[in-house]
Amino acid sequence: MLHYIKSSGRVWAGFLASATLFAPTVSAAEGKLDWPQFRGPSGCARAERAGPVEFGPEKNVEWSTPTPAGHSSPCVVGNSIFLTGTDPDARKLSVVCVERSSGRVLWQRDRVVEKLEACHGISNAATATTAADGSAVFAYFSSYGITAYDFEGKEIWTKAMPVAINRMGFGSGTSPIVASGLVLLDVHSGPESHFLALRAGDGEVAWKAANPVLNDGWSTPVVWHEGDEDVVGVLNASRFIVRRMKDGSEKWWVTGLPNQVCATPAIGDGQIILTGTGVLGEKSELIRPPAFAEMVAKYDTNKDGKISMDEIPRSMLAVDRKATGGAGNMPLRQFLGMAGAGGAALDQTTWEKMLTQFDEFLNGDFMTTRVMAIRTGGTGDVSKSAVIWSEAKGVPEIPSPLLLKDRIYLVKSGGVAICRDAKTGKSIFEERLGAEGGYFASPVAAGGRIYVASDRGTVTVFEAGDALRIVAKNELGEGIMATPAIVDGKLYVRTKTKLYAFKS
Repeated sequence: MLHYIKSSGRVWAGFLASATLFAPTVSAAEGKLDWPQFRGPSGCARAERAGPVEFGPEKNVEWSTPTPAGHSSPCVVGNSIFLTGTDPDARKLSVVCVERSSGRVLWQRDRVVEKLEACHGISNAATATTAADGSAVFAYFSSYGITAYDFEGKEIWTKAMPVAINRMGFGSGTSPIVASGLVLLDVHSGPESHFLALRAGDGEVAWKAANPVLNDGWSTPVVWHEGDEDVVGVLNASRFIVRRMKDGSEKWWVTGLPNQVCATPAIGDGQIILTGTGVLGEKSELIRPPAFAEMVAKYDTNKDGKISMDEIPRSMLAVDRKATGGAGNMPLRQFLGMAGAGGAALDQTTWEKMLTQFDEFLNGDFMTTRVMAIRTGGTGDVSKSAVIWSEAKGVPEIPSPLLLKDRIYLVKSGGVAICRDAKTGKSIFEERLGAEGGYFASPVAAGGRIYVASDRGTVTVFEAGDALRIVAKNELGEGIMATPAIVDGKLYVRTKTKLYAFKS
């Protein structure tokens, strides 16, 4: 259900020698790799130079600066860091530019809207990470659209867009990216849903591709090169589509995917890794209600031999996402209401029917969970021919997969790290980090180390490899929902109220 967090360039940094992709984005001023979109260059979530291992509010801090509320990740280009924020009481949306060398706020541009988009209770209207090229930054807010600013904060253009519509009404989660001179965005607007390419220079529509039945998804697009074509792929509910960058036409696609897709795909070495869960998240988070006899024995306070809604404890859960403060949990009362139980007391026959429906739901199509590898470079419907492997266990609801050499790393809520062989899908390890809480930020890597952040404010650092070897646990003192950025050996972490720059 927490599709919205997902908080969300031009290129991939080329860590896999066999991958043929774009060249990495480089700051002309500094000659260093930037982090120009959600999860860095082309969404690869990797930096070449090692970042700090131990850090915190009083340790290895280069600077920290207050930030408005928001779940967008740092976008770093040259000496500028871009973030978005929101003040829901004032219906205000903000784009903030922070000087990377000092942490000083260079400028903030605010926009008051008539109405903010509807979001889940732990989300907000500033989820989309900005994207930037060498001269402009592009900020998307579902509440009104996309605005391009130059690096001094001057508005270049604004493109009005519809407010996001999806089944659950939890708002948007996708982020824009920039590639081949285009700003690319997956627009979710019910039957009017489409994939949009705007010219970066003036915001005019370069092409628009309809997705009328694929209006659910919170994933950010990814780009790569196939043959003599630049392509862009986007993951939506039940389908992954690859389009030609030149005109938006479909090149190939895969169907039969899960109904909830929040994660951005990971691409490299001729394959793409897709993940998705059921509409209520990971199967392991669903809790089967107790047997009728147990419920009656414990909770039938009026002794009528039935269970009424009022007799079910408010603390009894049908979904436990293990997040801080119970974020995203579903009480059993709510689940029964969604299942059509109404307000009537439930007798044994009705209760047992409900249990059967629960089991059918858990094992049905709406709770399909997958992590899978798809061979790139196809044509048309490759739903069967391009699937290299597919596994149902160990799939996060929100965080994106990290592809590092020939291994896939994932992190699940509750603090579970998972490693798979990228070529076969074989499980290498699945172990607890010893850092509980919800995990909404995606893992990132630098210098052979992996960084994962919890909503309780713990950033765990472990070595990439075939065994879980934790090298540090860093407590930042407040929640982290945004995916960190790593540039030139510096780690940038956005917490609930601050942006930190950590140095080695």
